[in-house]
Amino acid sequence: MIIREDERKCLNCGSTIRGRSDKKFCDDSCRNNYHNQHNSADNNLVRDINHKLMRNRRILQQLLPAHEKKKITNREHLYASGFHFHYMTHTHTNTRGNTYRFCYDHGYLLLDGDRILIVRRKEMEN
Repeated sequence: MIIREDERKCLNCGSTIRGRSDKKFCDDSCRNNYHNQHNSADNNLVRDINHKLMRNRRILQQLLPAHEKKKITNREHLYASGFHFHYMTHTHTNTRGNTYRFCYDHGYLLLDGDRILIVRRKEMEN
């Protein structure tokens, strides 16, 4: 099927396309707008998750000063700081069977009651 040049329309704005026969957009701006709109839902999801992970790391980092290796706090203090317990980058289970949850290089271990042990990965220390 041959499409006449005056029948080809830009996928973004709908204006008539001139030029190559395989061209889908009238200019770079329309091409960028089209792809940004189609990818925005995925980008927003990833951006929101990354924001929560970085916030969790920042909270743990603030609670564990550089000169300390570990510190105990409580769950309410983390919640009050805006910590999201469902977001973590990875877990580590030690030889004792304790599972640490990490946000990049800072992690925590759930202890008895509401107590939480905050740690920093050893290989990340100077």
